[in-house]
Amino acid sequence: MVEINNLTFYYRERKPIFENVSFEMKNGIYGLLGENGVGKTTLLRIISGLCFPKKGSCQVLGTETALRNPDMLKQVYYLPEEFIVPSQTVKSFVKLNSVFYPNFSNEQFNSYLNDFHLDIDSRMKELSFGQKKKVLIAFAISLNTPLTLLDEPTNGLDIPSKSQFRKVIASAFDENKCILISTHQVRDLESLIDPIIILDRNQVLLNNTVEEISNKLLFTYSTTKPEDALFTEQTMLGYTSVLENKYNEESTLNIEALFNAVVTNKEKIRNIFNA
Repeated sequence: MVEINNLTFYYRERKPIFENVSFEMKNGIYGLLGENGVGKTTLLRIISGLCFPKKGSCQVLGTETALRNPDMLKQVYYLPEEFIVPSQTVKSFVKLNSVFYPNFSNEQFNSYLNDFHLDIDSRMKELSFGQKKKVLIAFAISLNTPLTLLDEPTNGLDIPSKSQFRKVIASAFDENKCILISTHQVRDLESLIDPIIILDRNQVLLNNTVEEISNKLLFTYSTTKPEDALFTEQTMLGYTSVLENKYNEESTLNIEALFNAVVTNKEKIRNIFNA
């Protein structure tokens, strides 16, 4: 679906955001994690064809995104975190913009809009930020593009809407789609995202499925602090820890703990996953 080879990108040449980065994405609901400023949004813009590699390549469905080929662009939809909506009704917005995407389903859109308790005749400018975001999420998912890129989609959503968002994504996903979700709200999406990509400055630290992660790492909750933990956090009930899974034990993935373990033990994590 997405192939990135030896990608280098910068806004200022002496401060590259990505340098010789290579990875690929197949089908799945990917979670894209990383600290502020590591380039999550920039990566989404490169994949969607809004930014161009300085060196290397980025391909979607076998086509260089920098070429902005119309046949490729109609297979990709990018919903940014920040957006400006027109002063028209939801119905008019959808009518004008859905024509560029051949797999758009009006039936799906109306269903999602109903799930989010929104009126298709509402004027988009008059909606709250959260309501606008729900309209755009409903639109993005009903396009049924093979590749959908969502930048912080749960920001601005209330608790019921976050739950509904998960249901919408899960119901719309199939084996022919790749959905890439950039997020800081890992607890909102913990049961949804798989595989998981963790970005650091200039590099991809992790790009693995939940099964692969669980085979390599052990997530524990204990009253005593493990001595050989890759990451440990003290809680009211004891210690949340991440350890190397040396004996093929089963555990439940804790994405927040995983992220902290990866960014604080880069070399150890790399060695564990390459073993």
